[in-house]
Amino acid sequence: MEPPSSEPFSSLLTILNPITFYDVLALLLMLVLLFLSALFSGSEVAYFSLSPQDEKELEESESKNAERVRSLLARPKRLLATILIANNFVNVAIIVLSTLIIDGVFNISEMAVWLRFSFQVVAVTFLILLIGEVMPKVYATKYALRLAGIMSAPIMALRWFFGPLSEILVMSTSIIDKRIAARKKTISVNDLSQALELTRDESTRTEDHKILEGIVKFGNTDVKQIMTPHTDVTTFDIETPYAELMAGIVDSGFSRIPIHEKSFDKIKGILYIKDLIPFLDQKKEPDWRALLRDPFFVPENKMIDDLLSDFQEKKMHLAIVVDEYGGSSGLISLEDVLEEIVGEITDEFDDEENSYSKLDDSTFVFEGKIPLNDMYRILDIDGSPFEKAKGGSDTLAGFIVEQEARIPKKSELVHFGNCLFTIEAADQRKINRVKVRIEEEQEDENKV
Repeated sequence: MEPPSSEPFSSLLTILNPITFYDVLALLLMLVLLFLSALFSGSEVAYFSLSPQDEKELEESESKNAERVRSLLARPKRLLATILIANNFVNVAIIVLSTLIIDGVFNISEMAVWLRFSFQVVAVTFLILLIGEVMPKVYATKYALRLAGIMSAPIMALRWFFGPLSEILVMSTSIIDKRIAARKKTISVNDLSQALELTRDESTRTEDHKILEGIVKFGNTDVKQIMTPHTDVTTFDIETPYAELMAGIVDSGFSRIPIHEKSFDKIKGILYIKDLIPFLDQKKEPDWRALLRDPFFVPENKMIDDLLSDFQEKKMHLAIVVDEYGGSSGLISLEDVLEEIVGEITDEFDDEENSYSKLDDSTFVFEGKIPLNDMYRILDIDGSPFEKAKGGSDTLAGFIVEQEARIPKKSELVHFGNCLFTIEAADQRKINRVKVRIEEEQEDENKV
């Protein structure tokens, strides 16, 4: 029986060189550089993926690490530039060292081309990606705050060391940012509405789609469009007797009542009904005027997204709307604002009587005072043509008066687009009720 061939071992020995002390030292240094590359790659993810809870913890902490992390995050572009510069220097050093190690350990001239490529490119790239990129970034996403604190001191030192170079990078990116910003196209509400319409499909629920439409149009709606006009606001004079006030409050069903002096233009305060509860069992009439809270005034042209922020900040639910002359033109509540997103909100105290009735799929009867936004939502139509032609009007009655430049009489017809308005009830001062019919666009009979 012949002994096994020793040709594979002999061929391997022909490509291996004796390992020297310098080869071992270079290999150890390469491992250190791989570890540094992992730290820098993980830091990049850690600093820019801090959760709101992590940021809150940083703000509350008084440790040195937290202070350094806050300082680094104060200039995010310079922080990112420092990490990228350091990481790239380390990766380049790894590639140079790996080449020296391979040249020292292996006899390159005796190696096949594919084997040489496998060692010099594939193996080194795999090590950098696995140890220097993938593994540390996976770790950093889970322990972002811990790694950010550990690396805060080294990065602070590197930020000073690479200061001039990082500043050059930040300045160059600022120039690019300005050019991109100059070319950036502003997306209008109409563009968003059209995009939303294109995404409508059978899998999207009607309610969800309406909420999305409400969100898109939310920032383009002002207070005047959705407020309750002063003629429909329940309010009491400050001289109203207590017994009469209580009877009126019970009839109204509201939890907050504006109190005026002589006229609605002079609002003295807002009466919260809950403030009267402690006095219900007392026989003596309380000084209810002392319970009035300061009113919150907003202009007619204030956008409702800004108003919602004010409501949240001031912890209020009600605002008095004033016109350009300082007179009180109406009232708006937090519920009115939220209804622009989620639709009509009703509770057990709301009046069941609707401001409209549906005769068939294309015919409705509306109260003249209904806001145009509510009419769009009920008819499920695009309100853009109405918004362009409405002028200063915000109700259906006001829109018709705006188009006709007069107050139409009962039974008169008014056309706008594919809508036919029939005046159902009107007097010399206003339009009270309107029938709206949506006419189908007639197709060209000659079209095949």
